[in-house]
Amino acid sequence: MKMLISKDAAAWFKRELSLQDGAYIRLFPRYSSAGGLHPGFSLGIANEPPGRPAVQTEQSGIVFYMEEQDLWYMEGYGLSIVYLDAEDDIEYVYEPEPVAGGVKE
Repeated sequence: MKMLISKDAAAWFKRELSLQDGAYIRLFPRYSSAGGLHPGFSLGIANEPPGRPAVQTEQSGIVFYMEEQDLWYMEGYGLSIVYLDAEDDIEYVYEPEPVAGGVKE
């Protein structure tokens, strides 16, 4: 699973959560009426150090990660977190990842 965080999105996290360099952001599936990649679930965030990270990336001094037990949510997809200037908010962009013999539909 590929995970990309834009610099502007990382700056948003720092500002909104009062984070300093070296902080951790855990991304995890949570029950939600809003829905994201799977009906009834969306991505939650927590400012906590990793236990068993399966995927992680660093952007602007912040480490973003997902734990092993949470990867089911992203199966077959990569994640980009981008900043939306007009809304002063972030957006999760789910991108199908290539599979053997082609791209997952």
